[in-house]
Amino acid sequence: MKPLVSVLTPAYNRAAFIREAVESVLNQTYDNIEYIVIDDGSTDETYSILQEYEDTGRLRLLTHKNRQNSGQSASLNLGLKAATGDYIVILDSDDRLHQDKIQKQVEFLEQNSGIGMVYGQAMAIDEGGKELFPIPPDNHFEPGDPNRLLLDCYMALPGGAMVRKTVFDRVGFFEEDFRASQDHDMVIRLAEAAPFAYMKGTAFYYRKHDDTISSQGLERRWRAGFEILNRAATRYPYKRSTLRKRRALLHFRMGQVYWKQGNVGRSAIHILLAGFGDPVRAVNVILGVEKPN
Repeated sequence: MKPLVSVLTPAYNRAAFIREAVESVLNQTYDNIEYIVIDDGSTDETYSILQEYEDTGRLRLLTHKNRQNSGQSASLNLGLKAATGDYIVILDSDDRLHQDKIQKQVEFLEQNSGIGMVYGQAMAIDEGGKELFPIPPDNHFEPGDPNRLLLDCYMALPGGAMVRKTVFDRVGFFEEDFRASQDHDMVIRLAEAAPFAYMKGTAFYYRKHDDTISSQGLERRWRAGFEILNRAATRYPYKRSTLRKRRALLHFRMGQVYWKQGNVGRSAIHILLAGFGDPVRAVNVILGVEKPN
């Protein structure tokens, strides 16, 4: 029998896009799928739309107690506890999967038993669905080194990846104290636990718009980044240079945040710490040779 794939979608107030996300899962070329959607206390039409799909038996709809809003990490953890598949795919509620993403990634993992996680490219799209550019670029190469993943944060766990359930069981659940960057925290934990690989080609469509979670709360995101880095350093034997350069990048990002807030003094402190932590990259950024990830 074909392996069962559990697809998890945490949803909060995505009435404009939720049907596209759901249909992209239901219309996969692979047919042994368990689809679990977790509504995180939506106050728009998202919940009623999802109820329509549940009533037809096409997905399983979960909610938190009293339909409260508990955050994306708590929603994903609720889905992980309910999942029974051999493989796990996570899809954000405003993105959509490529129609053969699951088929291709199942085939890859079935043929490569030593790989715990495989991921593909995202195709960035605008609100209307127009294709913009691939992420990562077509010349991307995956060395399979957690050091590089920690440093540059280039892999999209939601949408792009497929993970063996046994690897999720090994690393545990999403950190619910993080209300930002929880996906980066999880992906580096997965990479620390098992080998990972890359398949060139579009795996999903990542929607870029002003209301995406990734564009909000930048200060909170980068503050969480420092805690993620500190935890990673105690878990895994990362190179000292990797930890130093990642910390420098986080300082640079905090400097950007404070500059936009008009706090020049705090911005200057973080920019200086970034320069001291990774002077070569700092010069390259200043000269425009490199854009920080």
